[in-house]
Amino acid sequence: MDQPMRTTPQAAPKRPRQTVATYADYADAQRAVDYLSDNDFPVEHTAIVAEGLKFVEQVTGSLDYGKATLNGAASGAVTGVFIGLIFGLFAFGAFLSMILYGLIAGAIAGAILGVVGYAMTGGKRDFTSVGGMQAESYNVMVDNDFADRAEQVLAGLR
Repeated sequence: MDQPMRTTPQAAPKRPRQTVATYADYADAQRAVDYLSDNDFPVEHTAIVAEGLKFVEQVTGSLDYGKATLNGAASGAVTGVFIGLIFGLFAFGAFLSMILYGLIAGAIAGAILGVVGYAMTGGKRDFTSVGGMQAESYNVMVDNDFADRAEQVLAGLR
């Protein structure tokens, strides 16, 4: 019995590249590539490479049982409305009542799950936060054959 052939996504081909500019934030690196594009540079030979990646968790507030209950109820209500909307499409004459039931049931279930989830942390995570990746710098890199031209074009960027 033959094994099925498996395919995996291929990464972009590795090309010899060199850094033509380095920026402290992504918006500036993006602006540089956009400037290259505006000046008829073949940007398909360009890459923005982040260096010095780190995970940053920004604390957004404190958390207690009341906030955990409200957050859970709000999240559950949104999910409940969505489910009620789907069921309401198939319940002739009961569209609004299905949405209302979904809202109420979702809010109650979400509140319960929010409190239980918070209680399970045992007071070890009494805050809310948003996490994300940040880089120390962003390099605009260009294929070696196009690097000189890219540097000339970027010299006009202010």
